[in-house]
Amino acid sequence: MKARTMKRKIVKINEDLCNGCGACVTPCAEGAIQLVGGKAKVVRDELCDGAGFCLGVCPTGALTIEEREAPAFDPQAAHAEQARRGKRLLAEACFRCGTGEEEAVLFPCRHQGKSQWVCVRCLPPLIHG
Repeated sequence: MKARTMKRKIVKINEDLCNGCGACVTPCAEGAIQLVGGKAKVVRDELCDGAGFCLGVCPTGALTIEEREAPAFDPQAAHAEQARRGKRLLAEACFRCGTGEEEAVLFPCRHQGKSQWVCVRCLPPLIHG
């Protein structure tokens, strides 16, 4: 039986920009992204929730969000993949002040051509100068 498709937001990986570092694999809690042949790939569209937590860790900017036809997100399959892979922790810190995710909310951002994490305290001055 063919999976139902719909137009939705999903991660797109530019293979030409991907350097194969694998930094995007861990933040993809659902397991949609894996390294295949030395490049990051969305291996199962139905596992990608389109949240984009992987975008902020890519050092080359190879990941974007696109809207396209894809199978509907399958939360049961994502939960099963999470259980199969086990808990994975990616400890990040604000690139401006060093505050970790245990002390403040962090947001992925692109700054001066780099993918970085920024905390809620440093975000306003980053935006407004």
